[in-house]
Amino acid sequence: MNLDLAQFFQACNPSKTLSFERPEDRQYYIDFAKVRGRDLIRELSRTVMLSGDHPTCQLFTGHIGCGKSTELLRLKAILEDQGFHTVYFESSQDMDLGNIDVSDILLAIARRVSASLETVGIRLRPRYFQTLFQEVSDFLTTPIDLGMEAELSLGIGKLTAQSRDNPRVRDRIRDYLEPRTNSILDAINQELFAKAREELHRRGKKGLVVIVDNLDRIDNVERSSTERRQPAYLFVERGEKLRQLNCHVVYTIPMVLIFSNDLSQVINRFGVDPKVLPMIPTKLPDGTVYDAGLNSLRHMVLTRAFPHLVASDGETWPADNALSTRLGQVFDHANTLTRLCSISGGHVRNLLVLLRRCLEQADPPITRACLEAVIVQRSNEVNLAIQDHEWKLLCQVAQQRRDVRGEDEYQLLLESMFVLEYRQNGRLWFDINPILAETDEFQERCLQGMGTP
Repeated sequence: MNLDLAQFFQACNPSKTLSFERPEDRQYYIDFAKVRGRDLIRELSRTVMLSGDHPTCQLFTGHIGCGKSTELLRLKAILEDQGFHTVYFESSQDMDLGNIDVSDILLAIARRVSASLETVGIRLRPRYFQTLFQEVSDFLTTPIDLGMEAELSLGIGKLTAQSRDNPRVRDRIRDYLEPRTNSILDAINQELFAKAREELHRRGKKGLVVIVDNLDRIDNVERSSTERRQPAYLFVERGEKLRQLNCHVVYTIPMVLIFSNDLSQVINRFGVDPKVLPMIPTKLPDGTVYDAGLNSLRHMVLTRAFPHLVASDGETWPADNALSTRLGQVFDHANTLTRLCSISGGHVRNLLVLLRRCLEQADPPITRACLEAVIVQRSNEVNLAIQDHEWKLLCQVAQQRRDVRGEDEYQLLLESMFVLEYRQNGRLWFDINPILAETDEFQERCLQGMGTP
């Protein structure tokens, strides 16, 4: 059984999110819950299933590229299998994440839920929104044809498109909508969600679930109207509104909130602890190799190469001899695969970036020389992004494995992926991104220089 190079190359696209609605994507999925120490998707789904039709609001986060969207799409599939009508959408497709308010989020949710209901023949036209659209159109200097008689999703879509594409129009619409947030929320709950849930129950569905992805990507900028930054403004000052939707909701939130003084207020507003999806550990806090984590990454890579060999029971490889036989078609030696997995630091997207660059340069089997050249190239790119004032913090993490605390340090280290965060079985630790740790400058500044940049 030979390697299909084109299929393998496409499967290693680091920008591609696996969708469980597509069988060709589902075959590539690897469950990392055991090596991560917690099955967060199981916890999210159990909360919904055990609550039945009583609304819940949950928060989910993690570093960019660690697999959040893939896991949330798995959550969608699980809940749909359990009889829930589940709506998943990426907020970045509906809103300008550099400038966002609660009314934007509520309207995006209303639009996406309406559109999803329309696909199954449930068409609702809440009177409140028909009136609101007319008022907004009258309010604007240049009226917008919002399609008063059209489907709700179409009207909201036109409104949000105008807001996203024209900052001046966006500000005027927002000035009009924000004082009406309570009325909008009530209309969504009473005229849309209540009627939708009633109809869904008649069709044998257990409830309505909304999964709002990519809100973790909102810009950490100060709001002009408040002293707070945008994440704290939305999830602390306005968090009460976001948790009042009359359905099950899962929001992704920015990781910066986990490292800020606002975390306790976020928990108080929503009544739940945010669930954090960590990196896949390749080493333990004491620096020893974590074989289970490395094995899971090895399986991920080889499953991308030979997805048809994944067992139906979810195991990632049928037998060791099958693994070793086919490994030679992809890498010149097992150590090359191990090196790739180790240097990634357990960050899935980083691993795929390195793997894809190797495939861009030469056909498999990927040689150790090719991989090392790609590693050097990537190390230089990361090294060039580090400013002088950031080296002191990096050295402290490297020498002391000191916790990264506070928004400023998060911004400098974790958001930039200079430092990776791991959580397992109640333990939390940080480590230097291995791709950075191998640079000459890191060695000189942090190891030989005893932390003095």
